[in-house]
Amino acid sequence: MDGRRAPALRFGDPRVQALAGAICHTLLAVTGITNKSLRALMTGLLGDSPGTGPATSYGMNRASYDLTRLRRNGLIERLPGRNLYRLTDDGLAFAIFYTKVHNRVLRPLMATGRPQAPPPLRAALRTIDAHIDARLAQTRLP
Repeated sequence: MDGRRAPALRFGDPRVQALAGAICHTLLAVTGITNKSLRALMTGLLGDSPGTGPATSYGMNRASYDLTRLRRNGLIERLPGRNLYRLTDDGLAFAIFYTKVHNRVLRPLMATGRPQAPPPLRAALRTIDAHIDARLAQTRLP
């Protein structure tokens, strides 16, 4: 691009999850993404998620920063001469994959401590945890 580094889109971050949901929104495929439309979607998607502050704190500066992050990571592209962005093929793939992994894998795994989580799911998480612990011990990481 222009030699500047692209800020990270950390997996599991509630704000990144909300961004993936926002760019996955079907209306944006037709109308494009603006700072204003992103703020409206993100306010609803973030709600009062932990670590994001109140829903009203997603302002114009955050939206501009997130649009820049998405653009530099190749997930959206700016239309020439306009303050309008469109989703790239990579952006659509990211949004769909990220939201599916979150909804189908992470959310059920995070529910393992609750009684409604089925025993096979709790067992699978214990197996994953044991493998991670073994790998960390093998590499001598704390």
